[in-house]
Amino acid sequence: MAISTTFKSRLKEKEYLAEGTMGFHFAKPDGFQFKPGQYVDMTLIDPAETDAEGNIRSFSIASAPEDGDLLMATRMRDTAFKRVLRMAPPDIEVSLEGPMGSFTLHNNSAKPAVFLAGGIGITPFSSIIRHAAKAGLPHHLYLFYSNRRPEDAAFLNVLNELEKTNLNFRFIPSMSEMSKSGQAWNGEVGLIHSDMLTRHLPGLQGPIYYVAGPPAMVAAMRQMLTAAGVDEDDIRTEEFSGY
Repeated sequence: MAISTTFKSRLKEKEYLAEGTMGFHFAKPDGFQFKPGQYVDMTLIDPAETDAEGNIRSFSIASAPEDGDLLMATRMRDTAFKRVLRMAPPDIEVSLEGPMGSFTLHNNSAKPAVFLAGGIGITPFSSIIRHAAKAGLPHHLYLFYSNRRPEDAAFLNVLNELEKTNLNFRFIPSMSEMSKSGQAWNGEVGLIHSDMLTRHLPGLQGPIYYVAGPPAMVAAMRQMLTAAGVDEDDIRTEEFSGY
């Protein structure tokens, strides 16, 4: 088992990814290598303020290993950590421990991968899908991505473009509260459910399923998959809580 290491890194750029969601590009430290889907623990060094939630957060890396930067994306709740990050000047230094985690793509490319993402749970899949395109992986990938509205969906345009360039990748975004959106939408609506999967997948048994999102969503997806006859051994999950 690999031992995680602590690295120092500096903030290079901030970007607005979706309503209430920001992306932070950090310099990739020398010697830092990770597998798509892994995460780091980030520690703020001498922050201007702190609170009971502390100065450490876990972030899945949203960029591919081939990219020059490490991209972290997060919902911007009103905590001291997020306020410091939002207001951080370029070159602010942070400590990164990692990489960690085994929420990574399986090796057997004969088995498709089906990704079920809710909200900010998109981040590990963003890394895996970007890498698959850059590395020309033979795996067939399906991403079902649930948000309330297009305005809330980070990486929507990036993922649409990746579907055009990677013929092995299918992108199925779904919106559950379009009545509250100011945008037009002609894609899937509602929460991810077995009928939606059946419409877009060759079969429900056979793929490896990866589920990431809020704990309630992850539990609901696992229950839906097992009820549809998917083997428990073919379901991998990662919960994103406290965002």
